[in-house]
Amino acid sequence: MKCRMWLAGALVALLWATPARADNSFIVRSRLSLQALQTACTPLLLPPICTVVRGLGDPQLFLITSPLDLNGLLNLVGNPLGILDAEIDQLLSLIGGLNLLPAPIPATLMSDRSSVPYGGTNVWNSYANQTAAGIVEVQNALKSFNVTGTGIVADIDTGVDPTHPVLQPVLVPGDGYDFTRNQPGGSELNDISSSPCPFTSCPPPPCPNCSPAKVNQSTAAVLDQSTAAVLDGNGTPTQYAAFGHGTMVMGIIHLVAPTAMLMPLKAFHSDGTASLSDILRAIYYAVQNGANVINMSFDLKASSAELKKALDYANQHGVICAASAGNDGMAEIVYPAAWQTDVMGVASTTDQDARSSFSNFGINIVWVAAPGEGIVTTYPFNTYAAGWGTSFSAPFVSGGAALVHSLKTTTIQSGAAAAVAHAVPLADAGMGNGRLDLCLTLASVATSSCSPDYSVSVTPSTATITAGQQANFTVSATPLHNSTPTVVWSCTGAPPQATCTVSPSSVMLDGKNAATATATLTTIARVFSPPLALPRYAPPMRGWEMLEALFAWLAVLLIICSSSRTSRQRPGIAATAVLLAISLCTYSCGGYVTPSGGATLSSVALNPTSVNGGSSSMGTVMLSGPAPTGGAQVLLTSDNGAASVPASVTVAAGASSATFTVSTSAVTGSTPVTISASYAGVTKTASLTVVPQALPTLSSLTVNPTSVTGGAQSSTGTVTLSGPAPTGGAQILLTSGNGAASVPASVTVAAGASSATFTVSTSAVTGSTPVTISASYAGVTKAASLTVAPPGTPAGTYTLTITGTSGNVSHSTTVQVTVN
Repeated sequence: MKCRMWLAGALVALLWATPARADNSFIVRSRLSLQALQTACTPLLLPPICTVVRGLGDPQLFLITSPLDLNGLLNLVGNPLGILDAEIDQLLSLIGGLNLLPAPIPATLMSDRSSVPYGGTNVWNSYANQTAAGIVEVQNALKSFNVTGTGIVADIDTGVDPTHPVLQPVLVPGDGYDFTRNQPGGSELNDISSSPCPFTSCPPPPCPNCSPAKVNQSTAAVLDQSTAAVLDGNGTPTQYAAFGHGTMVMGIIHLVAPTAMLMPLKAFHSDGTASLSDILRAIYYAVQNGANVINMSFDLKASSAELKKALDYANQHGVICAASAGNDGMAEIVYPAAWQTDVMGVASTTDQDARSSFSNFGINIVWVAAPGEGIVTTYPFNTYAAGWGTSFSAPFVSGGAALVHSLKTTTIQSGAAAAVAHAVPLADAGMGNGRLDLCLTLASVATSSCSPDYSVSVTPSTATITAGQQANFTVSATPLHNSTPTVVWSCTGAPPQATCTVSPSSVMLDGKNAATATATLTTIARVFSPPLALPRYAPPMRGWEMLEALFAWLAVLLIICSSSRTSRQRPGIAATAVLLAISLCTYSCGGYVTPSGGATLSSVALNPTSVNGGSSSMGTVMLSGPAPTGGAQVLLTSDNGAASVPASVTVAAGASSATFTVSTSAVTGSTPVTISASYAGVTKTASLTVVPQALPTLSSLTVNPTSVTGGAQSSTGTVTLSGPAPTGGAQILLTSGNGAASVPASVTVAAGASSATFTVSTSAVTGSTPVTISASYAGVTKAASLTVAPPGTPAGTYTLTITGTSGNVSHSTTVQVTVN
């Protein structure tokens, strides 16, 4: 009977009336063994029903592909595959959400690069002693409870830079596992080593004095500009959109638990995507290889029965799990955060303990919150970055779980969740048990408590005054854990020609009640008189003076016209087209054996399909199925010397695609190129257009600051081109519309660079004087406005930072003041 049912099912598979298409991927739980399932997928004398790709860590769980859809697979007559349950292999992404970054990014965010010892090595002070660490009381907890983290914390992510000196000493032997390549070692550097380095050099050169650079939603501010180039989203390949994410997350875990071992499990590609099947494999791998904590800085909107089973498995084996709540700014259900018996969902807060605007919320997904804005952490190539998002909140909790493990090694998920629930209450009810406080967390499982500590706040948080007036603010220090320290006040960030003081200068806390002081901003009135102007009557110019002025204006016009004429005529300078003939490579098909699995070449694609000569494009070859054992060598050719490709590219065994780089040369006219790929007797082509490199144009002129005190301050002007300056550089002409401010006659953007700066000097004025600064290049003129103010506090909006210090403990709060 069973044999007849199996044959009936196979006959259904033979007779399905669907057109040929690419196989679908399914996660299948089967009562059959791996070998039996492989046999059932390929019945004798009948077409294959499916292909078993691999096991997924559970003896009954497999990844298979099939031309059937899910219903067709589940409805096979007689259930020949022994399916107990099945679901589609989902695609996850780290990228997206509403975690918008501040613009401009605060220049002081990671400005303190002084070296301090931490976790057995030296780190940037802006990493070890950042604001977020103080908010959750990292240092206080480590010192008071004499813990630094034990056990193994696994992070399912994009991998890690295994050479980073901060993380290298605490990585598990073998550096974890790479599920995207099915090989030991969870290094995300492999994502760039197999293709041309996306940086100017690999590794990128150090950049000790660079300002923060805004990149993408996963990695917010990379200090090293040469590193930021790979992520800035401005023409760079999308396959690097999440590069560095895993190194950043593991850096936060290390910040909280500096001696806990780290297990990088690379399930996500550098573009931020991952298959659910790889996530499942990573969870089972972590449990089976001794992980005590699993961090999951990702979320899914669609539920998965097998993901729930995998997390149940982790729970049953005493593994503690934490996951991010998501960055859509909504009260929505996301997974795995919603499974609160298995996972602690973590939301994001600001430095003022308010919910981050981008953070998801709601008691159904949020167990606890943690800081998630401007979190300074490690980044590949021995540098640091700052991150915004719940991705960077979750590792604070995972690191905290490693500290709990230090105090009580038998702690399981329920115990860790109960400890973390001892948190600082928040006004927002959608933030679960409140904001993480490591002192409260550890005190719930130990008999000791943290050293004296306190919080600081200020009211009001904003004020508007006129120059010459005072603004008063009440600052409060509130004791934590019944502490009685003496807090010394300081105030910084006052505008020019203004002072900020705090009275009394210190307060002593009584362990219960807040102590207050008054911060006072005192400004100086500005001198008021009519703006500078030319005299109503002026002596007439002598004849030679008029000629000099006329010649000067003619000279300027000639320069502008010449530049404009050159710009218009340049496209026609080189009208010669060069025809290059390149023989297409062929290979003999005689004696060719069809690879196992019958995979053929299905397509070759280029991205982008049009590039400037000297730039490159990325090619991708796709097979109709997984490559056979030993891989599939695809031959490559180009029919024009304007573009070159490698002789071949190899699709790794089991994979279905591989990438290669198309390099191009400078051309004098638009040049079409055909790129060909050949494998197993099949040839596919793709078209590429190589265009001449265009001269850049002047895209912007800015001055900073935009308001200065005449004669006492200067401003810095920045000219920016639309692209790299040509050989010899680009000379930008500069003018000032008023004698209250002066600029050089020109500034040169160096060859290959896209911007240059210059100094705007000022003179003393008796009244507020607007000045227009102009820059001209290649027929394009840009302008920027500068206000030269008389003595007195300049108008503008300023941020005062009021800090309370007691011994080694320091907490700050900020207030914004607008001076009219």
